[in-house]
Amino acid sequence: MVVDAALTEVEIDRIFGALADETRRDILRRTIRHEQSISALARQYVMSFAAVQKHVAVLERATLVTKERRGREQIVHANRAAVGMAASLLDNYEQLWIQRAHRIADILANPKGERT
Repeated sequence: MVVDAALTEVEIDRIFGALADETRRDILRRTIRHEQSISALARQYVMSFAAVQKHVAVLERATLVTKERRGREQIVHANRAAVGMAASLLDNYEQLWIQRAHRIADILANPKGERT
């Protein structure tokens, strides 16, 4: 099914794959509020700095965040346009399922096949 012609199925898979992990969703929430260095992010979790870097890399491949080097620090920014695109994709899926639920309700309400 084509949800948005601007994104390929691979890109959609990357976005939802990145969002499938609780830590990555939390990193995204934090960077939506304000940019943060990877070091600052790493202090928020009970995991290694390298593990946080890997989570950020997954978000970056999905285009949900970008990194900017400032001196020795890597600053992580949420890509609000990509986050908006993910929200739009979810809205499209929601509308599809609402339409299907209404159709099922119509079928159940009219067991003889009469359309409303």
